[in-house]
Amino acid sequence: MRLPTVRHFHFSKQIHTKSQELDSILKGLCFSGRLTEGINLLCSSGLQLKPQTYSLLLQECIHRREYKKGRRLHGNMIVLGVTPDEFLQTKLLVLYSKSGDLETAHSMFDRNSSRNAVSWNTLIAGYVQTGKEETGLNLYYKMRSSGLLPDQFTFASVFRACSSLATLEQGKRVHGVMIKSKITDNVVVNSALMDMYFKCSNPYDARKVFDKASERNVITWTSLIAGYGQHGRVNEVLELFHRMIDEGYKPNYVTFLAVLSACSHGGLVDEGWKYFSSMTRDFGIEPRGKHYAVMVDLLGRSGRLKEAYEFVKNAPCDEHSVIWGAFLGACRNHKDLELAKVAAKKFFEMDPENAGKYIVLSNAYAMLGLWKDAREVREGMRVSGVKKEPGCSWIEIQREVHMFLAGDKFHRKSEQVYATIKELTSILKDADYVPDIGDEEGFMDE
Repeated sequence: MRLPTVRHFHFSKQIHTKSQELDSILKGLCFSGRLTEGINLLCSSGLQLKPQTYSLLLQECIHRREYKKGRRLHGNMIVLGVTPDEFLQTKLLVLYSKSGDLETAHSMFDRNSSRNAVSWNTLIAGYVQTGKEETGLNLYYKMRSSGLLPDQFTFASVFRACSSLATLEQGKRVHGVMIKSKITDNVVVNSALMDMYFKCSNPYDARKVFDKASERNVITWTSLIAGYGQHGRVNEVLELFHRMIDEGYKPNYVTFLAVLSACSHGGLVDEGWKYFSSMTRDFGIEPRGKHYAVMVDLLGRSGRLKEAYEFVKNAPCDEHSVIWGAFLGACRNHKDLELAKVAAKKFFEMDPENAGKYIVLSNAYAMLGLWKDAREVREGMRVSGVKKEPGCSWIEIQREVHMFLAGDKFHRKSEQVYATIKELTSILKDADYVPDIGDEEGFMDE
């Protein structure tokens, strides 16, 4: 065995000393918010760090949503041959999941032999938050099969998945597992659970969750208020809103959005104005684009288009496309051609690459009988290469979820489905129902 020379010993000691100095400098840069400077310094140094320092830098990248810097840091670790421990592997998994790179995250997860609850929860949440709820649910069942017990973070993600998919039976089964797990009262989990029951058309069980909760906060109250709003129960929404305030909870911007939406669906213009004014005056909450859009919808539903137009023009965020989209919808519903053209022009000027806007605009023109304009919008969409994602819907029957795309014929019972649609159409025609598809039959058929 060859012993290290004195020179080699001194050289190793120098590297160790420099590495310690770099660790100290990077921690200082991190704590002072100079993350970019820290990453640049590390990558140019060629030195390895302590696992704790890598962890601190990764956490800062995640917290600041500087995912590209986190990837660069990971690349530097690979180049220098750093083997991440279990804690660092979890941090990297969080980084890639939150950045939306689930392919890399899942690959890292598969290579990790010591998977813990945090790893599973990170991957499940990543899929659910990016609209891949079915994959998230499948991972939940695999997690349970592996012998790991789900915790409050698992349940929060799984209830959100069931909520998005409207899978009531699966949601109930998961709720049963949560009860058996003796998870202590948690406002985030309860809010997700309530939302799941409301979205699955089960307001009774959602209210039971709220009534049994020993801990409540503005999120819990808002979930309850918004849930009743989704079911058009305006009286309950307003009653609960005032009860929430009386019990000492301060509403947030989401609470007000639910209340204003309820006023809009109930046609309560005066009440809507009152709550809208109360946001800033009584609670110091600046209305956002969606609040203005709901007010436009409220005025539009009541036929007060001129008032809605003045409101849109004078709104502090009048360039917000959501507001003009709401106004365009109101003009379309009331067939006001002159104002619809103004709204359509403004609406389309903002984010013209959005495929959904082409469809909204085309359908608005078609409903108003402006077939030439509608064709031009569709043609512009074709020429620019903008494509609309096909519409998708699903239904749960006997614990099985069935998904359908627009024009889908891949379902195993597609012939039966189309036969039933044909039969229902005949029944509707016999009842003198005439669909509002404009003057050119089939134009709006997607």
